[in-house]
Amino acid sequence: MSVLDSKIPEGPIAQKWTNHKNKINVVNPANKRLIDVIVVGTGLAGGSAAASLAELGYNVKAFAFQDSPRRAHSIAAQGGINAAKNYQNDGDSTYRLFYDTVKGGDYRAREANVYRLAEVSANIIDQCVAQGVPFARDYGGLLDNRSFGGVLVSRTFYAKGQTGQQLLLGAYSAMNRQIGKGKIKMYNRHEMLDLVIVDGKARGIIARNLVTGELERHSAHAVVIASGGYGNVFFLSTNAMGSNVTAAWRIHRRGAYFANPCYTQIHPTCIPRSGDYQSKLTLMSESLRNDGRIWVPKTLEDAEAIRNGKKKPTDLSEEERDYYLERRYPSFGNLVPRDVASRAAKERCDAGFGVNKTGEAVYLDFSSAIMRYGREKATIIGEVDASEDRIRELGEAVIEAKYGNLFQMYEKITDDNPYKTPMMIYPAVHYTMGGIWVDYNLMTTIPGCYAAGEANFSDHGANRLGASALMQGLADGYFVLPYTIGDYLAHDIRTGRISTELPEFEAAEKEVRERLERFINNKGTKSVDHFHKRLGKVMWDKVGMARNEQGLKEAIEEIRQIREEFYKDVFVPGSMNELNPELEKATRVEDFLELGELFAIDALQRTESCGGHFREESQTEEGEALRDDKNFAFVAAWEWTGESGKQVLHKEELTFNDIELKQRSYK
Repeated sequence: MSVLDSKIPEGPIAQKWTNHKNKINVVNPANKRLIDVIVVGTGLAGGSAAASLAELGYNVKAFAFQDSPRRAHSIAAQGGINAAKNYQNDGDSTYRLFYDTVKGGDYRAREANVYRLAEVSANIIDQCVAQGVPFARDYGGLLDNRSFGGVLVSRTFYAKGQTGQQLLLGAYSAMNRQIGKGKIKMYNRHEMLDLVIVDGKARGIIARNLVTGELERHSAHAVVIASGGYGNVFFLSTNAMGSNVTAAWRIHRRGAYFANPCYTQIHPTCIPRSGDYQSKLTLMSESLRNDGRIWVPKTLEDAEAIRNGKKKPTDLSEEERDYYLERRYPSFGNLVPRDVASRAAKERCDAGFGVNKTGEAVYLDFSSAIMRYGREKATIIGEVDASEDRIRELGEAVIEAKYGNLFQMYEKITDDNPYKTPMMIYPAVHYTMGGIWVDYNLMTTIPGCYAAGEANFSDHGANRLGASALMQGLADGYFVLPYTIGDYLAHDIRTGRISTELPEFEAAEKEVRERLERFINNKGTKSVDHFHKRLGKVMWDKVGMARNEQGLKEAIEEIRQIREEFYKDVFVPGSMNELNPELEKATRVEDFLELGELFAIDALQRTESCGGHFREESQTEEGEALRDDKNFAFVAAWEWTGESGKQVLHKEELTFNDIELKQRSYK
């Protein structure tokens, strides 16, 4: 196993990436044809990596458990993608994007990686425009920008409320070009269940054909994990139902360190849950906070009247509303970072000001924006004496042009018209900042095994700023990994094809088969979802938006108990050698049960508050997160030692040479 070495290049931060690219090894184009690379996951990170590596000449095998790469969860990203283009001429720069990202992550990210991310961000936009991604444009034809939480400039490029889908289609088209040329071999409806290590190097995977149930061996000279995040450990999250941790967790069990599992993002603008029957939650884009104002009633009496249906939100005057983010954070207002907005909403609801039947909702109101845009539009078209109704009509048309599909989605789910009455929102589990530990080259602690996008930990610290997920996924896939993987593969040009008949492949396949057989042969009485829901409730109640020592210790014991019952009493119908969604879920929930335990252990040892990790014992007098830089300015990287919950902690100390380490303030 390799030593925990971040491999950060020497020199000034603005020159590290350029100097590094100039000095690393490259592979001759003729030799690239002799090298195979496996990419697990075909969302934005995996899809862009697969397309770029194939374009360079490598032979790529790409794996997706969906029926098409177009189904990847990247499609769900709505609001936009950040880049330091400064099109608005509002003072943006590479350094400002770097600074905002480090500060937004509460100073728990690696400076060098974040600066590189900011540096390549502008290239991503050029790449996507060349692919035909239909970014929104302003009146003059230039690409339009809007703002997101945690920043004071407009740097977010967007395609209405479907940015992720459009970017994914761009990566998918690039992939299809290489599939057509035979440089990418696409394996849809295949799930990676184990990593194969030969002589200390990642040399392949064991995958299951989800349609036939057949186990397959696939070899390569390097393996890239780009399988997304693990938010579904909470059962209820904004993630797609199929999103899981299995690929990342299986390489963790093979020797890849897992970093900062407790860093999970709670997104502030989610449609509130409506009952225990729900299996997932729906996200409303953070872009809505550009024009929507968040509020609750000022008095408990009004809040109770609204919950009981005796009053409507439109009955309350401006003076009767508490725009609590604008009140508490005047500089940033409704555009504070996600962790700050989420905790503020929870605080108001816990105090009794929630506005739905469960008491877990606040309002996101567009009435002010509608009237503001309406007056502006009326002036433009010369209707100086327009009535209030006409102004509202014009304003609604402007809002529809900017956010129409989001409003339509909200109305379909809630049966409320958000043009006429405020949306109801509440925080929900969304993105995971923790993930597989990687060095500057995106390689894990297993030589030849890389992690890209949300699957790795590297860029967001303890909280991700909005519109940075798409930026990191495409940066890793288009502009980082294609350079850095060559440094490793340059030593494999004489290796030749890796045989799948090696004993390591046989042993790995045997382990996977026995694991699946154990589930099929288990004579339990309860469904997989029964245990997943129980795990999710423990995670949300005791490892959710706020955490404390007692709750975390209780969570660890409860998760262990659930896991013990899971092995004894889970029932998986059907057989191995067929389409069997319950068997798929069983392996994923098994991994979630182990991850959930490490998640709580990681949260327990980090007694500071930072970003999305809020320890109740560590807060300011005003209830804000209070970091402990003296004791916790490090990445927690956990090494598997053979038993769940017995991982060994390794620390990568974080140094801040280009940004002053100080308590965050958005006031």
